[in-house]
Amino acid sequence: MIFDHTGREVGKHQLEHTQILPKAGWVEHDPVEIWDRTQEVVQRALAASDLAAADLAGLGITNQRETTVVWNPITGDPYGNAIVWQDTRTDKIAAALDRDGRGDVIRHRAGLPPATYFSAGKLQWILENVDGVRDAANRGDALFGTTDSWLLWNLTGGVDGGQHITDVTNASRTMLMNLETLDWDPELLSFFGIPQQMLPTIVPSSHATAYQRTRADGPFGAELPIGGDLGDQQAAMVGQVCLSEGEAKNTYGTGNFLLLNTGETLCRSTNGLLSTVCYRFGDAAPVYALEGSIAVTGSAVQWLRDQLQIIRDAAEVETLARRVDSAARVYFVPAFSGLFAPYWRSDARGIIVGLSRFHSREHIARATLEAICYQSRDVVEAMQKDAGVQLDELKVDGGVTANELCMQIQADTLGVEVSKPVVPETTALGAAYAAGLATGFWASPEDLRANWLEDRRWIPQISEDERAAGYEGWKKAVERTLDWVQVS
Repeated sequence: MIFDHTGREVGKHQLEHTQILPKAGWVEHDPVEIWDRTQEVVQRALAASDLAAADLAGLGITNQRETTVVWNPITGDPYGNAIVWQDTRTDKIAAALDRDGRGDVIRHRAGLPPATYFSAGKLQWILENVDGVRDAANRGDALFGTTDSWLLWNLTGGVDGGQHITDVTNASRTMLMNLETLDWDPELLSFFGIPQQMLPTIVPSSHATAYQRTRADGPFGAELPIGGDLGDQQAAMVGQVCLSEGEAKNTYGTGNFLLLNTGETLCRSTNGLLSTVCYRFGDAAPVYALEGSIAVTGSAVQWLRDQLQIIRDAAEVETLARRVDSAARVYFVPAFSGLFAPYWRSDARGIIVGLSRFHSREHIARATLEAICYQSRDVVEAMQKDAGVQLDELKVDGGVTANELCMQIQADTLGVEVSKPVVPETTALGAAYAAGLATGFWASPEDLRANWLEDRRWIPQISEDERAAGYEGWKKAVERTLDWVQVS
């Protein structure tokens, strides 16, 4: 995506890449396909906009954060597919961490609960299960990174001097970075048997000199300053200009990710949320956040389309759901990868409860939208307990916000107003902001606030009694998902 100084979209191109599902609970991506399609969308977006690299002030990158890639720096080839953040094959690794006390150390230093979600367990699995990777890592012939590191390495030269780095937000999602020192923690590395020489250098999210330039023989066809790198949800915080303590946003994509800016204060959760780095601009102090990560929301709609085949495309779920006034006490808890925040139960699995002969695919469609919103309420409840902040508004972004019924259900479920910006692709916009701040395209973070404009607002329309009754039923449904698989 290409943005101008006002934060408006100038051009874009997008391509899907393959979701590889080799076994139940396994989710993989092909890193080579991602790099190939990255090059293609760059070239097509520039061509469609009649622009060249010389017209661009800088490049920012954003990515799904915990997805784990290991590659050979000599050949440039990955050691197999990337293991995606949704993958649950490391459930036994995660369970073992809590049994022997290592989990408490991880919670304190990394701000994360031991879970299949994060990168360290995935990297341990690769080291233990992919032939030759352990030996290659020990001799310096295996590099680890999340997808941003893989792209940055390729963009800056690959086998010919590619830069092996990641930013502080992506590093904070590995279970390996100390939130106070903002560096890799030797004891956390030892928990997973990971050689430190595999790891990228951690740099700020936006910086004028920490990043190299793209190579002239790369997809841009010229050298271009790289100014920023942010994990997708932190990028959305920047794109939504949630730069002040107490501001929050919810991004609706494959999953839902609700973040609350806690300023320079590292707020440690006691209610199932993640403590994470929100961003670090230049050499300034890091800004932290509380996050509620939900594994399956938009991908539940994809499941209706691809597995159940009760809709032809994602937009049809709204059409179906509008044909009924409610889900008629049907609840769908899409715990396909277990439950993330605030439960962190890898033993949970998806269910649809409350069915009778009366119910139809329209009710299931409506229950799917309600599931997106109830899971977000679970996180808001935990956030209010941890930070003592009472939300009076929620900024929203991401693909699901195109579903106006879903956003109305979200306002009804939370009992607060929901606000959507003119530019819904705030993740890409936040990456652009990080790059533009580093290159001087924008002078300061305050300059970004003038760019934020509201597109649509939803106001709660149901009574408090209706809201409470619906949420009580949701919590009963969640209980039914637990203890479904053995993970010890």
